[in-house]
Amino acid sequence: MEKHFKTGDHVRWNSEAGYVSGKIIKVHTTDFEYKGYTHHASKDEPQYEIKSDKTDHIAAHKGSALTKINS
Repeated sequence: MEKHFKTGDHVRWNSEAGYVSGKIIKVHTTDFEYKGYTHHASKDEPQYEIKSDKTDHIAAHKGSALTKINS
């Protein structure tokens, strides 16, 4: 089952450098362009833009890659 989150949720995900945490800044429910690639999203399987707590870098991930954490 796909996990669903909302804007403002504090989440973490695993990257090449270890776990990263950040806040969801946008929820995509339709396909969107990001960093030169088309990311596929739907109402049933949204993708999320997350702003890293440490670097302010923006990342896009599926809900299955994210875990909600306490703020």
